[in-house]
Amino acid sequence: MKTTFMTAADTARPIRLNENIRQWAWDSLHGKYGDEAMANFSVSVDNVAGFETLSETKKYDIAIRRIAEEAPLRICKEELVSGAATLGEAIHHVVPADYKGKGICSSVSHLTIAYERVLKYGLKDYEERIRKQLENREIQGRNREFLESLQNVVESIKIWHSRYLEAVRKVKPEIYTNLMQVPLAPARNFHEAVQAVWFIFSFVRLCGNWPGIGRIDALLGDYLKKDLESGALTLDRAREILASLFIKGCEWIQSDTPAGSGDAQHYQNIVLAGIDEDGKEITNEVTYLVLDIVEELGISDFPITVRLSSGTPEKLLRRVAEVMKHGGGVVAVYNEEVILKAMTDYGYSLKEARNFANDGCWEVQVPGKTNFSYHPFDSLRILHKEVLKDNTNSSFESFEELYQAYLLALREQTGRILEYEQQKFDNRNAPVSEWRWKESLPCSVVSLFEEDCIGRAASYYEGGAIYNVRSPHIGGAPDTVNSLYAIKKMVFEDKIVTLEELLACLRSNWENREALRLIAKNRYTYYGNDNDEVDELMARLVNDFAAICKELDGRCHINFPAGASTFGRQIEWREGRSATAFGAKKGEILSSNSSATPGTDNEGATALIKSYCKSDLSRMTTGCALDLKILPQVLRGEDGVEGLMGLMRGFLALGGFFMQIDTMDAATLLEAQKNPEKYKTLSVRISGWNARFVTLNEEWQNMIIERTSQGAI
Repeated sequence: MKTTFMTAADTARPIRLNENIRQWAWDSLHGKYGDEAMANFSVSVDNVAGFETLSETKKYDIAIRRIAEEAPLRICKEELVSGAATLGEAIHHVVPADYKGKGICSSVSHLTIAYERVLKYGLKDYEERIRKQLENREIQGRNREFLESLQNVVESIKIWHSRYLEAVRKVKPEIYTNLMQVPLAPARNFHEAVQAVWFIFSFVRLCGNWPGIGRIDALLGDYLKKDLESGALTLDRAREILASLFIKGCEWIQSDTPAGSGDAQHYQNIVLAGIDEDGKEITNEVTYLVLDIVEELGISDFPITVRLSSGTPEKLLRRVAEVMKHGGGVVAVYNEEVILKAMTDYGYSLKEARNFANDGCWEVQVPGKTNFSYHPFDSLRILHKEVLKDNTNSSFESFEELYQAYLLALREQTGRILEYEQQKFDNRNAPVSEWRWKESLPCSVVSLFEEDCIGRAASYYEGGAIYNVRSPHIGGAPDTVNSLYAIKKMVFEDKIVTLEELLACLRSNWENREALRLIAKNRYTYYGNDNDEVDELMARLVNDFAAICKELDGRCHINFPAGASTFGRQIEWREGRSATAFGAKKGEILSSNSSATPGTDNEGATALIKSYCKSDLSRMTTGCALDLKILPQVLRGEDGVEGLMGLMRGFLALGGFFMQIDTMDAATLLEAQKNPEKYKTLSVRISGWNARFVTLNEEWQNMIIERTSQGAI
């Protein structure tokens, strides 16, 4: 079979890998291994005597050991690294072990685990560190039970490792040789390093977790450089080895995924390029191999973000643009300099900040050291429900009075988020220094690879991580700003309508007021069109929200930095939203992340970038995303590559934070709706993750089609 991978570009995807590897990728992308996993759903612990009487940690330990002992092994004919997450229940974000038909516990996501120590010292180092901690007889109770649970994880990995060693000994001698070394001992070359990263990654997610990989070129670059210089490896062979990791990373794709928000969102992030902790640019051959692989195979299951700056090599900028042209939103970009400012202004050391990655989407964190979660909320609903009181409160004498009332409601919402997080601590009547994390779900598999859970003898969920970040995320800010701006202009400046009359229009969903609605919709230039007046209002809101988060930060053992996102929640939020002052009717799907409200951006991609960048985005410490959708015909030929490079340069120069660009025309998406069997690998960027279009339900598909039809150009 001749494999052809879908593209939105005017040229075919390049071919660099041999046809056997391409066919393997095709099979994986079409669900062969995901279907196998669903057929082997979980392991059972029904035969464990007294299971119900055990502590939750002991139950977890038994489950992890049973998974290591019994999970089916998978060895593909073409693979060059081994290990596989073969239990389908893990795809549902739970530990894939059942007792009497019920799951043991849920699992962990939104993190990037640490691989550096495994590569440098091997798993035996972890074993020794745990042993030394257990020698401390002052560590007792739950802390000691946790350390013993970590020992169980190490032993379980060793069991799983020995099973794979035996399975590959005759059929895959090269992999057998590598596994004789890693991950128990340090990696000595590129192939061993890729095998070590993959083996740890695949075991962690075999146990139900969704970890990221992070800065893969920083992890592997020196190994490849050494092998290339010595002649031990060719670049083509290195590409095949690394492609094996990417293809195996598609093993949770099913041939018939239930429709929802998409099947490619397991947070297995990749972050490329940028500087290291000493300020040295790390872009290397691994950086370009990753781009080669996703360009050729169209694999979208690893959300890839490239760290760009004023010092980014021109060659890298061009390669990013060339990959973007093929569509699917596979590659997004960070503005490294803005993010470093955001993190150091917040209080991270420069050394830690320089190593930033993300949580699997785009929210910034220090990889391998951060317990992260975010709290998105609908800022537009706050305006209508809490300030305008379901559009009945017309008591405001000025726009400034209205805005200050909105800030008060915003502060109350942010305070509720903090209070929710504070509930996770015991001893809250004592001084904050004496607060203690409450007992939480066991998560020893993740905790083993998160600094400094071993040193603190505490799990990832109970304060073991070095940074414990809980980030409030303002959602729908463009919609809120457009609403405030419309009220400011129509009511307080142009006096077209009174506030009472305008709110009556919103309560009735603009019924019998179509002429006035069209004035609201068309007379004013809203956010996303390089209009200073409305963009300054957005900048003001961003600054004020960040200040609220800063005021509430430091009140317990968590970090509380600001961020902005929707992550597709505009679909679920629409039912709680009323009609808007800028002419949208109830039930319309509005803005994503920090992008323009659909139908209001009329001046193209450059104007949208300018509007977005007028805010001080360094105040949004964990992230603030701009989504761009560009029609494929705009990106044809060399002009298309140069155009994308120009957009990225402008994004950097103007002070952007994170930008994800997708290219796909509405006609192709409509065709995919009608004939999904022909478009199994068609990928679209959603909001920090990619998904195969045919795995989205009709609501999600229509949202993508609607925003694509706007054609930001």
